[in-house]
Amino acid sequence: MAEKIKKYFQKKKIEAKFKMAGPGYKLADDSSRSSCSTSSRKEPVPVPVRSTPHSNEAKQAAAAAALARLGGQRHHDHAAFNTSLAAIQAQVRRELEAERKAKEMIPPPSDANVSSNPVVQDTSPHLAVTGVYFRCPMIGNGILSKEEWNKKIREFLYEQLEEERGLTACLIIHSCNKGQEKVSACVEILCKYLQNIILNPTEEKYQKIRMSNRAFQERVAPIEGSQDFLLAAGFQIRKQAFQDSEDDFLVFSKDGDDSIENLQVLHDALQSAEPIGLELDRNLQVLLPSQVADRNELPAVFFSISPEELKREQQLRTEAVEKGMMLRTKAMREKEEQREMRRYRYALIRVRFPDGVFLQGTFYAHEKLQAVREFVHENLLCENRPFILAAATGHRLNDEDSDKSLVELHLVPASILIFTWDPITGDDFGNEGQATYLKPEIMLLLQSC
Repeated sequence: MAEKIKKYFQKKKIEAKFKMAGPGYKLADDSSRSSCSTSSRKEPVPVPVRSTPHSNEAKQAAAAAALARLGGQRHHDHAAFNTSLAAIQAQVRRELEAERKAKEMIPPPSDANVSSNPVVQDTSPHLAVTGVYFRCPMIGNGILSKEEWNKKIREFLYEQLEEERGLTACLIIHSCNKGQEKVSACVEILCKYLQNIILNPTEEKYQKIRMSNRAFQERVAPIEGSQDFLLAAGFQIRKQAFQDSEDDFLVFSKDGDDSIENLQVLHDALQSAEPIGLELDRNLQVLLPSQVADRNELPAVFFSISPEELKREQQLRTEAVEKGMMLRTKAMREKEEQREMRRYRYALIRVRFPDGVFLQGTFYAHEKLQAVREFVHENLLCENRPFILAAATGHRLNDEDSDKSLVELHLVPASILIFTWDPITGDDFGNEGQATYLKPEIMLLLQSC
């Protein structure tokens, strides 16, 4: 059943109109496919689509344009390509200057085209990242914030509701409601409604639901998609007599033997359906040491509690530190430390290379260290050479640590790891003192000061 739902929405992803940016288009159109493929050739390194100051957009656009023009040259003469930091920075500066001149020639938008509700962002120059961003392969290829994706997912599902009401309603219930406990309670009672009719098809008492019933009002009605699910199952809203007055009921209308079979299909679909998943985007950035020193603040989305609550608790902890430290046992301190680690949702990891460049990525706080190693590996110029990651304290993170979470290794909410080649294999891979460690297309993302 889960596979049926997946295949259906994979088909709808191709057929449906879905706006990621600018005018909408059908994903199945030949023109749109060719346009997408052309765009992907010009921008092999995905850049998050989000609202940022023009200077950042110019830098990213310039880096992608430089990569596209330099790509052909690398195919003809890869060995002759100059990957030194100075050459890359010079190339990026030229691209930025060209982008600036191009923007000066574009007239500013008229007042009629300016949104009356502009998006307010924290534009502090000291933020390490502007936010946390995601991908949703089932819906599209954009890189957006979780709030933006939730809106896109809701729009996508409601576009499919008229054509396939039952299966779509299952996904709406699981994907468009907050609070897993509330969703589970609703799914439980909806399945009970259907199961009662399946097991007792002739019992009339199971074929109608009073909508003012307390259980329905508390556990079903508040859940988005629940009423569409019942209507798809064959229920209809009718007024019927109840205790000397009329009340609204959902009444099941049996339409042949297929209706019972349809109930079983929807029952299984509702139980097996899962929320439409989001994949965390690494938000890859390449930084210089001066930028790392200036950008050391994390946005509020990294924390499980609000900044005000975090600040208040930190103040209370500071006031009680002297007497508290003397009274707590080691076990108590470790327990408090773990409680502190659970405050964080995400981790910002910066990997420092011997040439002074930092590679930055965003991870879930409970992801394994192995995910960080894979992130570094896929961006290295020499992909086959073993390397070592060490904490800023000098502690080497070995193979045993790869299966530990970033929380367990105390790498949240932000940490710097030191990169070195494995000295045991150094002779097999050439000179240690190479000019650059990251791929040329990744180095083109180096942000100017």
